Amino acid sequence: MPDADPTPTKDTTPARSARSALITVLGELVEPYGRPVRTAALLYVLNGLGFGAHAGRQAVARTGSAGLITAQREGRQTLWHLTDKAHRLFSEGDVRVFSTDVDITQWDGQWLIVNVPIPESHRSTRKKLYAALRWAGFGNPAPGVWVTPHSSRAAEAAKAIDALGLTANTVSFIGTTAAAGISEEELVRRSWDLDAAEQAYDELLERFGSRDYESPDELLFAHVELADSLRHMTYLDPRLPDVLLPDWRGQAAAKRLRDLRAESTPAAHAHWRRIAGFD
Repeated sequence: MPDADPTPTKDTTPARSARSALITVLGELVEPYGRPVRTAALLYVLNGLGFGAHAGRQAVARTGSAGLITAQREGRQTLWHLTDKAHRLFSEGDVRVFSTDVDITQWDGQWLIVNVPIPESHRSTRKKLYAALRWAGFGNPAPGVWVTPHSSRAAEAAKAIDALGLTANTVSFIGTTAAAGISEEELVRRSWDLDAAEQAYDELLERFGSRDYESPDELLFAHVELADSLRHMTYLDPRLPDVLLPDWRGQAAAKRLRDLRAESTPAAHAHWRRIAGFD
């Protein structure tokens, strides 16, 4: 579920935008119900997340232009329906971001390696490709070289590369590391900034780990903020196999944060249904 601005800021907190937050709202609160939602309900949550009416309406319009939602007029109101494209996006994204069933204890030792050089002048293409590959769990140990132990994501990488017209210049293969060259430990260190990911997880635990909510609104907005933060963490934390990350604290922190999201889901959704008029 890659979005338009996945790049972490210098303090390790992923950059946020109204459109990014809206995509999380749609996936977290609208998708589970299969019903259209009023503009006012979307703007209510976006406002609670710190985005004004103008930014919220602009985010809704841009998300519509991206083909994720379509509008339906009903009297003086506008209702928004999720498109098939959105349903696919959220279905795939939820598994990658929130699933507790991802088995990181088993790994066959196979790496997927992609070499896709892009000229420095093609900045827009580079940004789109890097976002797609980071979302798919790839790391970047050297210019033009991308690696991941999730070799089953070869088709996803190929789709992103083909969509950007880069297939003719790309070489990819699957295999194990060889005797020549750097160790797997060094490969991991160069490919992902796991210290930054660990720091980001620590900051999220400090923020969400022991909060008491004074109102249903506060709980709902915190729930969406946590879900949005976890979605962005996918660009920092590729959920590598345990054998590649001995004693890494990020694994336990990520699990705790996913558990916190699950714990707040019933109350957050109950309040959302009242706001959206779903009850």
